[in-house]
Amino acid sequence: MSLLRVTNLTKDFGGLRAVAGLSFELNSGEILGLIGPNGAGKTTAFNLIAGFLPPTSGEVFFGGENIVGLKPHAVVKRGIARTFQIVKPFRKLPVLENVTLAAFLHESGRARAEAEARRMLEVVGLSGHADRNASDLTLGEQKRLEIARALATRPKIVLLDEPMGGLNPTEIDEACQLVLKIRGQGVTVVLVEHHMKAIMRISDRVVVLHHGVKIGDGPPAEIVQNRDVVAAYLGEGAAHA
Repeated sequence: MSLLRVTNLTKDFGGLRAVAGLSFELNSGEILGLIGPNGAGKTTAFNLIAGFLPPTSGEVFFGGENIVGLKPHAVVKRGIARTFQIVKPFRKLPVLENVTLAAFLHESGRARAEAEARRMLEVVGLSGHADRNASDLTLGEQKRLEIARALATRPKIVLLDEPMGGLNPTEIDEACQLVLKIRGQGVTVVLVEHHMKAIMRISDRVVVLHHGVKIGDGPPAEIVQNRDVVAAYLGEGAAHA
């Protein structure tokens, strides 16, 4: 049985249909890339899955349970965490405290929550920045902090919304390695990203949205040959990039 199953998920904003009948399955241990042009409905899909928006129609099954209608905190408690395209740390708090607060979701004691937070900072490569204020971090470091906070909630699935946006080539390579490391620790990953070389390199499978409609779903090598996807988003040179 798939870990996550999205069925006919639809979201209307007035007369605009942002997501239209989206269906896909996610298997445990996968890295799934979710791509498409700006305005394709990718972040809206994340918001629907994570409980930040109610769907107009459709279902989201996680571990066999329909989680539509649950609030974000209840979705996180069950094991789906997410990051945001625009990072949202507690800027005036130290890095360690940012992650410790997330760890309290499952840890009632301060010592255990802080120990878990330190472990997550080690995972994302921020252990040397534990005492710095979040506002003092670079953009790349703040994105890693965002991921550490998500991981501290002990997710089975983490939804990463453009974790490579605004990063330089070296930071993008490091972010790719981090995504692979997260999967290696048993967390299933769904990744929204515009850096095509990166997402095609690390994804097991890619789902493509265009105007809220799924126009492709398959392994990267298949997606770059898909004529609908090439015409809508990738461009004619994608297969040779």
